[in-house]
Amino acid sequence: MFNNIYKDKKVLITGHTGFKGSWLSVWLVSLGAKVVGLSKDIPTNPSMFEELNLESKIKHYTEDIRNLDAITKIIEDEKPDFLFHLAAQAIVSTSYSNPIETISSNVMGTANIMHALKEINNKCTAIIITSDKAYDNVEQIWGYKENDQMGGKDIYSGSKGAAELIIKSYFNSFYTKKDCNVKIAIARAGNVIGGGDWAKDRIVVDCMQNWSEGKKVEIRSPKATRPWQHVLEPLSGYLNLGQVLYSNDSFNGEGYNFGPRAEQNRTVEDLLIDLSKYWDYSNPNDSYEVTDNIPFHEAGLLKLNCDKALGYLNWQATLDYKDTIKFTSEWYYDFYKTDKNIYDKTLEQINEYESKARIRELEWTK
Repeated sequence: MFNNIYKDKKVLITGHTGFKGSWLSVWLVSLGAKVVGLSKDIPTNPSMFEELNLESKIKHYTEDIRNLDAITKIIEDEKPDFLFHLAAQAIVSTSYSNPIETISSNVMGTANIMHALKEINNKCTAIIITSDKAYDNVEQIWGYKENDQMGGKDIYSGSKGAAELIIKSYFNSFYTKKDCNVKIAIARAGNVIGGGDWAKDRIVVDCMQNWSEGKKVEIRSPKATRPWQHVLEPLSGYLNLGQVLYSNDSFNGEGYNFGPRAEQNRTVEDLLIDLSKYWDYSNPNDSYEVTDNIPFHEAGLLKLNCDKALGYLNWQATLDYKDTIKFTSEWYYDFYKTDKNIYDKTLEQINEYESKARIRELEWTK
């Protein structure tokens, strides 16, 4: 996998206690990497990080990415071969209730990572993850390309667009020098689902928590369309990008979109109906009810054009829509309803994902 590039390498993940960070930690451990995690706290309860007992499997730092001195010291002391920056304030509703927290975490936090990296003396390959929300969403029906305008109509989107400008300005100011030890690439993805997410105001999370208790879930935007993808899809993109950037300088400073196949665009209502089938609902109408309470702006359509990742990385999504639904519902069902070891379940899904990618003969499976 990934040309065995991560075996015995030290990989630092910011935001490793979060949903995506926990999955990435498990995958990298399975690839033989020495994983170091850096997060300010355990963001949810329950927490995938805690349920998988990841603190016993990796090196764990509790620190806020807004603390420049502390972040710089950790990076200098650990001397990572790779860095994946995922730490962020990622909840749209929180950006409305606490905009300064969102801006400081997503903008200054990213600036601190970029600043700390430029000071290190060892070679390091860094993948900076932002979001599909970094694009200025004008509700266009075709996907956003990497050279489309950044921006946003809300605080969360604006913070991600601003982070992109910080990355670009830091890269052009400091990372293009011949004696620079660090290579940078940017990854964008969105609408990720999968087992182990317990963040607030997430539709799948609300479903699983309510259904585990035999309750209906309330939805506010049933016709909103999203390109749903399983968490392993963008993570395979991030790892793929890290692999090629490590060995090829031509990828330095580039940004890439990672998204699902076009057929994965589904409405929120369609998603709920399909998820509910794994929870023994004979009538999907028993699993949810629609409310009209929309307290903040929500985009009706937002999808990415991933042609650049296909053309330059030979990356494409592995799972079809049915697999995405199956992986997600089965993980939560086993967590809430069975005695299956959830770390084993997570590894099982990673292995199944790798097997499906091999069948598709994707480049990163070699």
